[in-house]
Amino acid sequence: MLSWRAKVKDLVTVKQQADGGTNGASKDRARAQGRVPRAPAKPGDTLAAIDLGTNNCRLLIAQVPPDGQGFKVVDSFSRIVRLGEGLVSRGELGREPIRRALEALGACAKKMDHWGVKRRWAVTTEACRRAGNGKAFIERARQSTGIDLDIITPEREVQLAVKGCTSLLDPDYESALLFDIGGGSTELAWLTRQDGDRFRLAAWGTLALGVVTLADEFGGREVSAQAYDAMVDHVAQKLQALRLPANIRRLFSASRCHHLGTSGTVTTLAGVHLELTRYDRGRIDGIWLSRGELSRAGETLRAMAYADRAAHPCIGPERADLVIAGYAILEAIQRLWPSEQLRVADRGLREGMLMSLAKGAGRRRNRRAKSRPGSGSSAEPLASAAT
Repeated sequence: MLSWRAKVKDLVTVKQQADGGTNGASKDRARAQGRVPRAPAKPGDTLAAIDLGTNNCRLLIAQVPPDGQGFKVVDSFSRIVRLGEGLVSRGELGREPIRRALEALGACAKKMDHWGVKRRWAVTTEACRRAGNGKAFIERARQSTGIDLDIITPEREVQLAVKGCTSLLDPDYESALLFDIGGGSTELAWLTRQDGDRFRLAAWGTLALGVVTLADEFGGREVSAQAYDAMVDHVAQKLQALRLPANIRRLFSASRCHHLGTSGTVTTLAGVHLELTRYDRGRIDGIWLSRGELSRAGETLRAMAYADRAAHPCIGPERADLVIAGYAILEAIQRLWPSEQLRVADRGLREGMLMSLAKGAGRRRNRRAKSRPGSGSSAEPLASAAT
């Protein structure tokens, strides 16, 4: 079992993940788990997962197929809302970010009504965890849109991201470091291979820094080389509080570990690497990037002016001032735990939520997944993470 110990209070949260679950689960986590029905979904049921993050509001709607196994996505929605804009300086959610978030949630509610959703789970993360008016916002969202949001803990966020991404873990490696660079926080999960293709969530950590909060502090439109270096140093300093055992760095040096990234930062870098004229999830999800390819894509990104980033088909004006901060976080991760291979995931938290809805919180899996990572199956997770 691996243990990550935090030295910086309130900036880094670290937990141990035991085989059978966790100790000292918070009331928030228990409440979030209570949103998942105990019984498995029935064939034909329509499910919905909403992730209201610090930057995006995203929805996936899926149906359970006739055989009752897994789910098939039938509709989606994504909108930049920047709920955490200005949160660092104010300590509260601003009026305009709240307005944008409520509009997006209203659009989600209309889509769910259209599809006749029977089971839904809506969560919110770091922005509402930190904001002094986070709970008041949740009540307002419930009254105005009918959507009841759960503020999930960082631990729960990690578990769901792992669940949604494990089909992309490569069993040819002994372990993997999964990271999710969000708007207000960055989650990391250390996974170790067990029997066959199965991976176990051995340890996890969260850093209260994301693309929105980092760009708010250091700037994001026109980023000088000095400002970029300062960002990387700042993130690396905070990450160093996650003290991994010495043998993990040795595993990375021996190319026995790989990175698995799930965030807009890594999908953007993959799009830049492929020189896509429009974003294509089919070409992005599951692609491998070598360390050299990742570095070249990052340098291309950094060389772009703000206007060029805004015009890029894989970035756009709503994210043009955030992608440099995202790459700075990724480079800080590479500095501490360098990997020669990164696998890109255009999936994560929402897929993990849908899997929980489809399988039910109390259901026990009776069979092992037979598909190898990369097969595209999101119905049977290969990791052994507590839910």
